[in-house]
Amino acid sequence: MLDRIGEAPTSFQIWPGTSPAPQSIRRAIVDCFPYVIAFEVHPEHTLVLAIAHAKRRPLYWLTRAL
Repeated sequence: MLDRIGEAPTSFQIWPGTSPAPQSIRRAIVDCFPYVIAFEVHPEHTLVLAIAHAKRRPLYWLTRAL
């Protein structure tokens, strides 16, 4: 999954409800597991903010992006 994010990060959707963040946060849903990868796309790199459980403590990691 991280390889796919690195190759085409803008192909993933923007995470709904994260608009207050200064940079658009995107999400990649991990196949076969209830996890999502939250990341930001910058001109020089892609920053992974969290690998979080999809059902528990939603958006707890959002403070990392602010």
